Amino acid sequence: MSGAPNPPESNHVTVKVPRWSQRRRILIVLGLNLVLIVGLVVAGIFAHSVSVLAAAGDTVADCFALMLGLVAIALRDHDPDHPHAQRPIAIAALVNATLLLAVTVTVTIEAISRLREGSPPVEGLPMVIVSLVTVVVMLTGALVLGRSAAGEDLHMRSVLIDALADAAAAAAIAVAGVIILVTNGLYWLDPVLALAVSVLIAIAAIQLIVKAISALRGKAVDFDGD
Repeated sequence: MSGAPNPPESNHVTVKVPRWSQRRRILIVLGLNLVLIVGLVVAGIFAHSVSVLAAAGDTVADCFALMLGLVAIALRDHDPDHPHAQRPIAIAALVNATLLLAVTVTVTIEAISRLREGSPPVEGLPMVIVSLVTVVVMLTGALVLGRSAAGEDLHMRSVLIDALADAAAAAAIAVAGVIILVTNGLYWLDPVLALAVSVLIAIAAIQLIVKAISALRGKAVDFDGD
């Protein structure tokens, strides 16, 4: 009889611990991304590389997604049944996605201009260095999230997959940088990669806009489903 109240207390603890763990891990990954943005912007300007700058834009998009994820977790823990719990997320997502589309359009115009008029010389060495650093940062983020992130929930799974995808994209840019460095040419690889990164950003931004508008209209939207 005296042991009956104990199971509910233990269940309560096991529910809360993973959520706090998720917050800590996402905050660490967010910090890594914020530091990486500065490095990508500086390296992109120095190397005259539009693909590196596009990667910086993609990292900004990742930071927005991580912050939205933190908000979603906080709302879930605070009052998951509140009818307007998703409205702040929807407004933030709509604003952020619109800004991201504007950045994407700018990068796309610059990349197409370089392809049409002839790509200017690009410094391959800074491309290689910053891309390798990006690979290390993203793989570190994946290690922080851990293998368990893939099976915890859709949001944690998407963050893990995104970190691994960004590491792969950075590796591709590093390879392009090596080719440019060795051949002292083939500068068109830079704007082509920039266009590819811009497409990924645009897809993510459009998905956010669609979900945000649906949420503002009162429809149930799963913001962790990407």
